[in-house]
Amino acid sequence: MITRMSSLFLRTLREDPADAEVPSHKLLVRAGYVRRVAPGGYTWLPLGLKVLRNIEAVVREEMDAFGAQEIQFPALLPKEPYEATNRWEEYGPNLFRLKDRKGADYLLGPTHEEMFTLTVKGEYSSYKDYPVTLYQIQTKYRDEARPRAGILRGREFLMKDSYSFDLTDEGLSQSYKDHRDAYIRIFDRLGLEYVIVSATSGAMGGSASEEFLAVAETGEDTFVRSTESGYAANVEAVATPVPPAQSIDDKPAAQVHHTPNTPTIETLVDFLNANTDRKFTAADTLKNVLVKVKHPGKDWELLAIAVPGDREVDFKRLEAALEPAEVAMLEAADFAKNSFLVKGYIGPGAIQANGVRFLADPRIVTGTAWVTGADKADHHVVDLVAGRDFTPDGVIDVAEVREGDASPDGKGVLVAARGIEIGHIFQLGRKYADAFSLDALGPDSKPVRITMGSYGVGVSRLVAVIAEQSHDDRGLIWPRNVAPADVHVVVAGKDETLMGAGEDFAKQLSAKGLKVLLDDRKASPGVKFADAELVGIPTILVIGRGLKDGTVEVKDRRSGERAEVPVAEAVEHLVQVVNS
Repeated sequence: MITRMSSLFLRTLREDPADAEVPSHKLLVRAGYVRRVAPGGYTWLPLGLKVLRNIEAVVREEMDAFGAQEIQFPALLPKEPYEATNRWEEYGPNLFRLKDRKGADYLLGPTHEEMFTLTVKGEYSSYKDYPVTLYQIQTKYRDEARPRAGILRGREFLMKDSYSFDLTDEGLSQSYKDHRDAYIRIFDRLGLEYVIVSATSGAMGGSASEEFLAVAETGEDTFVRSTESGYAANVEAVATPVPPAQSIDDKPAAQVHHTPNTPTIETLVDFLNANTDRKFTAADTLKNVLVKVKHPGKDWELLAIAVPGDREVDFKRLEAALEPAEVAMLEAADFAKNSFLVKGYIGPGAIQANGVRFLADPRIVTGTAWVTGADKADHHVVDLVAGRDFTPDGVIDVAEVREGDASPDGKGVLVAARGIEIGHIFQLGRKYADAFSLDALGPDSKPVRITMGSYGVGVSRLVAVIAEQSHDDRGLIWPRNVAPADVHVVVAGKDETLMGAGEDFAKQLSAKGLKVLLDDRKASPGVKFADAELVGIPTILVIGRGLKDGTVEVKDRRSGERAEVPVAEAVEHLVQVVNS
């Protein structure tokens, strides 16, 4: 197949788009792969669509290889199934909701657990029908509050989502393993550098959750790894090691101190160290963070979170811990409405006396003594002991995770890196089967409740992820199995001899089964070379001045190596390069 650039719907750009922040966004727009239509919405132009379809083919091949079967649901879905699982409300503002002309409620599907479950329930009834795994590659819609980074974080995106249906938990474990192995093959074939980390399941529910993260400095996800073991986790899924409880009998009585002008942890520690005989650090203080939380269908309510003063609350961890509830920081009006909250001096006393739910970091165990707010301006209480002077309503693990923290598995310490989520697998269990009474009639004629797994791959996101990991300062460098062509033939001149040779080479390569991008434009060699580097086809054939001496130039886009090849050997040489 030959694609001629003289007729290709393509316009490359020399300048980065104004709204682009990450390399993939800049290069995919500049190289003419995508164009922005609206915030979070992009048009796939011909070259971009070829890459997208090539990635889609790899995903489909590996899904089919272990027996998964492809189906297709509509994106426009009725409200009722999502009401049955409470997700009509739980999804909150991320859900695109609309009404038809008769006033019936619909949504644009962000995910399809309900549809898969209902479809299997409608078709299968016997234990003999199971296990089964179904998947689709379909457009999803989520009303992202902050769409950014081009196709990495959009409101409309292509996703492979699959679901396994098993009779037993053991069967679910096998289905989970089948998907995990398939994902490893997919991402290995795409040439990605990635890690597999423990994760949370989010709004979908379930357990045994893992994420596949492509390593990238521009990634929105932070993950940590142990220096001495195979432990790795998304920071949202890190479980803080819980220290042993301490005795409360040997602790001094709590005392309130006048601490003028100490509304921050730093000013408090400085004051105490300058005015007492003891030495304090930020880790000796208790920081009480107030947020407001809105559960689906309910009003906003206050929530207090206690963390050691040397830590901040990680808002992403907090959102994950409280999902599907919405979370927001308090505003001035909230403090005015709740006068018992004295900014800079908030303590457990006023929080609990006024019925505010109070959750504490796992490190705040019985017997630990803290310096914290005394609920009065310019006053703090010293030696407030957990389990003696205050008792939290529960535990919440949402403090920031830092490099150097002890690994949760007890081996080594944690180091941090950033990544982009490319896949997520988790065991849903019976949440959706329970919601829709998905049963199979067992061999004893008794109903068996089906257990499910859910598995996603961001297909369109993978285009950007590959671009993030595979580019240089001149442009994109596509892996051969996803590139829009096998060979980019550049005719470095305008005379008829060169043009004729370019056409002839393109035809010969196409006859050998190679996909060819032929630059037959009447542009200057400099423009053509710049575009060849920008577009990123892995092998470039340059037909230029060497033709009169019987040679052409073959360039490897990744290594930058160039080779002069005799004209008579060029086609076979290129076939070997492409197929090697």
